[in-house]
Amino acid sequence: MPISSLAALPIRRLTLRDLTACADLSENRGWPREEHKWGLLLAAGKGYGIDDPDGGLVTACVVTEYGPYSEPDLGAIGMVLVAERHARQGIGRRLMRHILSAMGTTPLTLHATPYGRPLYEELGFKVTGHAEMLRGHFIPGGPDPTVSTRAATAEDLATILRLDEEVLGTDRTHLITRLPAFADQFRVAEENGRIIGYAAAWPNMHTHVVGPLVARDTKTAQSLLTSLAAGTDRPLRTDIDVRHEALRAWARERGLAPVTLNSIMTYGIPELPGDWHRRFAPLTVVAV
Repeated sequence: MPISSLAALPIRRLTLRDLTACADLSENRGWPREEHKWGLLLAAGKGYGIDDPDGGLVTACVVTEYGPYSEPDLGAIGMVLVAERHARQGIGRRLMRHILSAMGTTPLTLHATPYGRPLYEELGFKVTGHAEMLRGHFIPGGPDPTVSTRAATAEDLATILRLDEEVLGTDRTHLITRLPAFADQFRVAEENGRIIGYAAAWPNMHTHVVGPLVARDTKTAQSLLTSLAAGTDRPLRTDIDVRHEALRAWARERGLAPVTLNSIMTYGIPELPGDWHRRFAPLTVVAV
């Protein structure tokens, strides 16, 4: 299709009815289909895309908003994809400019691959940090975890939400309340009956993704990750803020090998809100 024709195609909001088309687009670009993750993002966030007159989608992405419903204080952009047959024709740039316009003055964040980073820098995003993806079969060993963990219950949810907003610096109720149904495991860490961290492991193709991982300190994060690993035979994957060097080193000793390093970028704010010391891994790199 000529570039001029592509430019005339309208950008529209995506819904859960577009889940299969989004998964097809992921597969077209060599990514896993990730239908489980797409389902969460399209339900909790706002999808944007362009229909291909020949079928499927030309491009797609999702923006997940946080904070007050009518006036979000942060938006996370993810799953920015352009079909291979339409790549390198300015479609991704056009979609991103549309999102920047639609989000107005709302600060934004995203995780950028080395391939996508130049476009985002051109649009005004700044690198404010990095996250290392690690993946592999967890190898038990070393000292026993020193922090007690258990499965989260419905009675824990209000406390988890308060802790999450304190650590993330924004309200993620619409995501956190979906974790019991979305994740295969949802656990909390306790000290003297007080919740000091929580984490989830959710299925993504042949792995379990550990995220979010919120903890008082490295030992608490280790105990949560160990407890999640004990509940699955699948390889684990997680994306750890590189500032948490001790957890990254420990995870590598436990069999999780580095896969890639992505840039954490922001637009409209100098850095992400909240307390990074207790924010070890995001729910997913396409949200926060």
